[in-house]
Amino acid sequence: MTTTRQMSKSSSVSFNTKKKIQAVVFHTFVILLGIVMIYPLVWMFASSFKPTEEIFGNAASLIPIQFMPENYATGWRGFGGFTFGHFFRNSFIISTLATIGTMVSAPFVAFGFARLNFKGRKMWFGLMILTLMLPFQIIMVPQYIIFHSIGWVNTILPLVVPAFTGGAFFVFLCIQFIHGIPRELDEAAFIDGCTWYGIYFKIILPLIVPAVVTCAIFSFMWSWDNFLAALLYLNRPVDYTVALALRLFSDPAANSDWGALFAMSVLSLAPIMAIFIFCQKYLVEGISTDGLKG
Repeated sequence: MTTTRQMSKSSSVSFNTKKKIQAVVFHTFVILLGIVMIYPLVWMFASSFKPTEEIFGNAASLIPIQFMPENYATGWRGFGGFTFGHFFRNSFIISTLATIGTMVSAPFVAFGFARLNFKGRKMWFGLMILTLMLPFQIIMVPQYIIFHSIGWVNTILPLVVPAFTGGAFFVFLCIQFIHGIPRELDEAAFIDGCTWYGIYFKIILPLIVPAVVTCAIFSFMWSWDNFLAALLYLNRPVDYTVALALRLFSDPAANSDWGALFAMSVLSLAPIMAIFIFCQKYLVEGISTDGLKG
């Protein structure tokens, strides 16, 4: 009996030791991977305080030899008579309108697919999912021809109006969340005299707030970083977004002010980082739709 207990105790200690070793190895790997991923951001932040010649002459060092906080003032002055505050305002307007469009349209369209039975529902849903496989480069030319024919080029409309059509990814995300809500709630609402619109606004929409917030976060981030579409449709400096304005700091035919470029790049990341930090709970909850099922 004593031998059996000693063997059981030894096996338990061995198992606990193995788990601790696995935990140490896992966390070490995650920490190293995190350092590799965050290093470019740290390097960019450090370079924003360096003169241009030091950025590439002493690129391995994160500590500036010549500290130049005036890079931020130089970059903020912008160019062409427009400060970077003007470009930030343009980006905020476009990203905010696109985010509002996504929050309004995506859950509404998702409710139709998830709860209503209409002719051709499966076909339309399949076509919507197929659009996820189309790169923007494929639809870029047809879209440009359409927007040019209706006079939307050199306006923010091509960057904002498509967001009010839902978006396949956001609609699919909301559909998965709605599928986790029991249909018995709909039936009880019908008994109480509620219409489909009432069910959507009073029952479904309040329950899928995490999914809607997740859609809003992704929509704002993608719209803020949207360089190619802005390059296509915005040809006047007065309409430029931050993404387009950053490109103008790099001039292959002349000396580029890399310090100012990195300084403004750091500021351009600030809204995205703030949104991610303060909305991380909703982001995780919105993606983990399994929590509603059971």
